[in-house]
Parts: sequence; C-alpha cells; structure tokens
Amino acid sequence: MMGLIAQLKCIYTNAHSMGNKQEEVEDIVQQENYDKIAITETRWGDLHNWRAAVVGYKLFRRDRQGRRGSGVALYVKECFDCLELNDGDNRVECLWVRIRGKANKADIMVGVCYRPPNQDEEADKIFYKQLGEFSPLLALAVMGNFNLPDVCWKYNTAERKQSRRFLDVWDIAS
Repeated sequence: MMGLIAQLKCIYTNAHSMGNKQEEVEDIVQQENYDKIAITETRWGDLHNWRAAVVGYKLFRRDRQGRRGSGVALYVKECFDCLELNDGDNRVECLWVRIRGKANKADIMVGVCYRPPNQDEEADKIFYKQLGEFSPLLALAVMGNFNLPDVCWKYNTAERKQSRRFLDVWDIAS
C-alpha cells in the first residue's frame, strides 16, 4: 500500500484566503510538479469560480456553507483516476477523495480538513466517524489544520480532553 503514497509529491497550505494567492499557488504547483495540493481556509466565494482552475489538475472543493470564511480544496493531477466521497454533513469541513492506484498499486484516500478552533465535541465525533470509516479500508493521507495548539506531536501528548481524544482516535486510525 505504501508504494503509491511514497511516490506522490504533495503540498499542503493554509491559505487564509485564496483570493490574492491563486497565481502564487499556480506558479508553485507548476514549478514543483506536485501530484496533489491540499488547501485549507480557501475562502472562495462565487466570484472565484472562474479563477480556481489550475491547468492539468482536477479541483475538488468544499466551500463553507451558511457561514463566512474557510473552505477546503484539493487539486489532483488529471492523470489520476479520482472519486470524491461526500457524506453530506456540513458540520465538518472535510473533503475526502479516493485516488485509484495504477499498475496494481492500492487505492489511497486523501482527506483535507479544517477544524475551527472553537469546534464542539459533536463535530469532532463526526470527523472521527469519517476517519474510522476510511482508515481500515485504504491507505490514508490526511492533511489540514486541526487547531489543537496543546498537542505535542513529538511525544503524542495533549493537555485538553478534546485534544487527547483526537490523539486517541488518530492512533487507532493510523
């Protein structure tokens, strides 16, 4: 399973609004020849639909519904066969895309997630449910901003209960 993951060239960024960064992202993507580009806090609106495309890439996006700001996006090179999986629950800003493996390589599930700093435990549970559905079935790559500043990734520890729960679920999924 790790063959496809090890071969993918990826980049992740928290854009904090793509409106004035679209050209910069396009230049970096084309220069470095990335296979997938994950972006959180895109803050795209209807005005950006005409500018969001990057030549040679499929765009998957999930804009924040009913509230201002945020949104997540994933660009995947057109040569990959992809399928977006959406559970329709707008309480969690996650985008899940299955990339089909080539030449007998396993499929990979790519998740792009934005967790607002004030997200409640109910929304966290929805994310954990999504993560639990995909992790036992496929190789999994999850990128995003989880806004858990008390997590020490080096030692896998956290101070707050909500952050410790995130680490516990993450251990089970990985």
